[in-house]
Amino acid sequence: MAGRLDAVRIHFALFILMAWAGLSLQGQPAPAVSTSAGLTPGQAQALVERALATESAAAQELSHAAHPMRYRLHKTSPRLSSTKAIVETREGDVARLLEINGQPLSAEDEQKEQERLNALEANPGLQQHRKQSEDSDAARAMKVLRVLPSAFLYDFAGTATAAGTTVEKFSFKPNPRFDPPDLETGVLTAIAGEIWIDAAEERVVRLAGSLQQDKNIALGLAELDKGGSVEIEQADVGGRQWRIVHLKLKMNGRVLFKTKNSDSVQDYTEFVALPADLSYKQAIQMLRALPAAGAQAGR
Repeated sequence: MAGRLDAVRIHFALFILMAWAGLSLQGQPAPAVSTSAGLTPGQAQALVERALATESAAAQELSHAAHPMRYRLHKTSPRLSSTKAIVETREGDVARLLEINGQPLSAEDEQKEQERLNALEANPGLQQHRKQSEDSDAARAMKVLRVLPSAFLYDFAGTATAAGTTVEKFSFKPNPRFDPPDLETGVLTAIAGEIWIDAAEERVVRLAGSLQQDKNIALGLAELDKGGSVEIEQADVGGRQWRIVHLKLKMNGRVLFKTKNSDSVQDYTEFVALPADLSYKQAIQMLRALPAAGAQAGR
């Protein structure tokens, strides 16, 4: 998916959860967990609800790019890896491809990338179309985010310490009383897993789970296979601004009778705060200023 989903913020990553229906925490070693200090079911549910409410408010703010940033996206898959520099603006995100398979672009590919940026700068309609797509994806993600408190039952599963921060761990399973309001949220009835919350900030740090069974969605036009996974990690990247820093997606399914497989890892690094009034054309100029050979500037 393009646009602000590529920024993999937590609320847009939840859209991926909706679309592909699978969560699985892997990667970094799990911190030690103590279950000595328990929370009652009511306390657990209340803390999760507060954290999700915080994420919902943050999602609304981020959708308006109130605190834009520049960052790097490194994406790997079995066949290809790429590195992009991305700049957030109120008029939508702008990206520049920097590397393919760990190597700077060839002269020919660099020329094509510059021509693409030139075309984008010369035709504001292209950027407007991208922004509309981002806004549509964001609206769909918000649908999922808003129903998460009622879609699952949450149980306290222990207190962990990660990077000096207290994290509360909760398991979740489908709420049998949850009545999905639309097809998009219906997929949540097949998911179970874990959610990790920074107790001090009341922010979601990690989300983990799995699709417990094959799931038909969109009136049977799409089917997701049991066991698909997505790994999501979020962190404060500076100035109390939270962003997703890691996303791993592995999912098999069928859409309109065509097989669709996803297997990728996305890492987001080197976040730099930018002026709130930055235009997309100024973002293009900023991206052009990055050296082509590895784009060392800003690393």
